[in-house]
Amino acid sequence: MNPNLNQLQPYPFQKLRQLLEGITRNAALSPIELQIGEPKHATPDFIRQAMVNNLDGLSTYPTTHGTSSLRTSIAAWIKRRFKLTDINRDTEIIPVNGSREALFSFAQAVIDRSISQPGVVCPNPFYQIYEGAALLAGAMPFFINTLPDDHFKLDYSQLTDAEWSRTQLIYVCSPNNPTGSVMKLNEWRELFALSDRYGFVVASDECYSEIYFDEKNPPLGALDAAQQLGRTGFPRLVVFNSLSKRSNVPGLRSGFVAGDAKLLEKFLLYRTYHGSAMSPAAQAASAAAWSDEAHVVENRRLYAQKFFEAVALLSDVTAVQMPDAGFYLWVKTPISDTEFTKKLYQNYNVTVLPGSYLAREAHGMNPGKNFVRIALVASPQECIEAMSRMKNFLKSL
Repeated sequence: MNPNLNQLQPYPFQKLRQLLEGITRNAALSPIELQIGEPKHATPDFIRQAMVNNLDGLSTYPTTHGTSSLRTSIAAWIKRRFKLTDINRDTEIIPVNGSREALFSFAQAVIDRSISQPGVVCPNPFYQIYEGAALLAGAMPFFINTLPDDHFKLDYSQLTDAEWSRTQLIYVCSPNNPTGSVMKLNEWRELFALSDRYGFVVASDECYSEIYFDEKNPPLGALDAAQQLGRTGFPRLVVFNSLSKRSNVPGLRSGFVAGDAKLLEKFLLYRTYHGSAMSPAAQAASAAAWSDEAHVVENRRLYAQKFFEAVALLSDVTAVQMPDAGFYLWVKTPISDTEFTKKLYQNYNVTVLPGSYLAREAHGMNPGKNFVRIALVASPQECIEAMSRMKNFLKSL
């Protein structure tokens, strides 16, 4: 077996199951699950129908590069959403089976194992796929702690010149999971300058880009930032996006990668061997989803309603703030995050995720310690009920 498998840590939800094992929940209250970032809003009917209408496609093998109609739909959406003057549907876009598998496999294609001790930089706390992808590619993860004092900004100075010199890939997540922070143009400028200096690839995870709270101010994306900074051809930059959160179709497993054509040419080669072509029916449903914005606006309206009400409830008892975007509240706890999670589960029948499970000890601290991540994915009624219970719990502390 690959010995690097032994370096993988249990997934956060496995740790959570172990933490809560044997605890009796308060049966007088209905259970509310807010630990997993799984969208619960209804899948739009037109997406379902597009899949049904194209089930005949199951009789043919799909191509790894996807249909031209899907790539055209994605390209048109990218240009609308990020105000790009152009993006080539044939060389700068690849449909993928959700951003998760692509974020993982991208590291396997990018990392040059012939170079001694390659490094992969990750934000901390982070989506655990980044770390697993690095380890199984034979690389060492380097962590940048993101802290509330500077609005969870990536402080690139936390790594040494020697560590940056070993870096071949950096994962960034904007809007961030779990903090909800969005990278600003000056942060992208600094990151691109580092990429130019050290030659590493930037992998921008943007699967939460379509959940925000001001229709006039959508989050800045990496492709948009690159264009504004005059980086023609998106050198050493690839972005990852998904329909799961945007369109409430996590089971469709549909997303895309876009950016540097030279990188994507090699990534496409890798994927032809990896065996990761998307089902023709899923491609048709995806093309329909990327072509419609009305359902996404309604989706944002529901999240905004939940967030504004949740923050209003909790602000009386704790220093909670609206995230820039995304569907997580990152809330500081007055006791340890694991004890907070256990007591909230036992006494109030609400499940959240300890922040320490989403981070690693780095630079002398675990930046997720004494935080919990709350995924406001349930119905508005359930979310508000959960926040009311949490408010009572915080008062009791």
